[in-house]
Amino acid sequence: MRPIIAEIGLVLYPDCQLSAIYGLTDLFRIAGDMAQSVDGDRSPAIRVSHWHQENGEIVCVQDSHPDPDHALTHIITPPSLILPDHMRPMPEFAGWMTDLHGKGATLCSVCAGAFLLAETGLLQGREATTHWAFAQTLASRFPAVQIDADRMLIDDGDIITAGGILAWTDLGLTLVERLLGPSVMLNTARFLLIDPPGRTQQPYGRFIPRLTHGDAAILAVQHWLQATDAKVHGVPDMARRAGLEERTFLRRFRKATSLRPTEYAQQVRIAKAREALELTRRPVEQIAWQVGYDDPSAFRKLFQRVTGLAPHAYRQRFGVAARQDAGSTEAA
Repeated sequence: MRPIIAEIGLVLYPDCQLSAIYGLTDLFRIAGDMAQSVDGDRSPAIRVSHWHQENGEIVCVQDSHPDPDHALTHIITPPSLILPDHMRPMPEFAGWMTDLHGKGATLCSVCAGAFLLAETGLLQGREATTHWAFAQTLASRFPAVQIDADRMLIDDGDIITAGGILAWTDLGLTLVERLLGPSVMLNTARFLLIDPPGRTQQPYGRFIPRLTHGDAAILAVQHWLQATDAKVHGVPDMARRAGLEERTFLRRFRKATSLRPTEYAQQVRIAKAREALELTRRPVEQIAWQVGYDDPSAFRKLFQRVTGLAPHAYRQRFGVAARQDAGSTEAA
């Protein structure tokens, strides 16, 4: 019998992503097999159990090493198949997780699973990540949490949060490295043909403007910026458009959008530049000029700061035209 190094509990909450539940189950099994292939039966194994709520209690419904005595060392809340706005509160799970954390368990979340983790109150004052599209919702619902949606994974020791819907692979490999070592982690990643942890969400993110804040004057300016691609974005121009004194405009714009007006205009322009890099073969210098930047060098620096990639690298990764060119070259 191989020694059990950890028991990882996967939370089967309503409408959770089952592919993450079973994908993590398989990943930990494969990692255990990788460890066994090197050290035989002396190698430690990871026990994986699935938990759901039944008649007000949290019970185990699947166990890789059936044993009546559970010793949960890690809890993972997976992504949700529904949007966070439709996720109902889960106080029973939150209380169960809080109790286990108090006994030494490490709490982990993936994507919208962060909303359930945040219900415990244990993220207050801490950094956490979630899917970039849910970051504002998480921040508004749990304002004491420090959201960093650019990062794919934040390991805070006793709490680990992962960002994207498929970031369960990053989380799983991170736990494999912690429990079974870097060699087993890399062998597992190679076998599954997935990247080791270390990615960021920045290149995948999209600017989603807040338009439902209820401030009609600010909304009119937002519509104007979108319609003109934010090419005229001086604060005096925007304030006049809103019919407000500049100081009042700045305060209300930040409150409504969570961004300063110049930051908002930059996001609109960079979104247009992303689109041009993805769908056209136009030179970067031309794209910079078309979205309102006279200095291509300044544009490149800003683009990399916002997306995490230089324009050329972004086009290589996401450009439809670039992929078509590559496919034509291979066919020839």
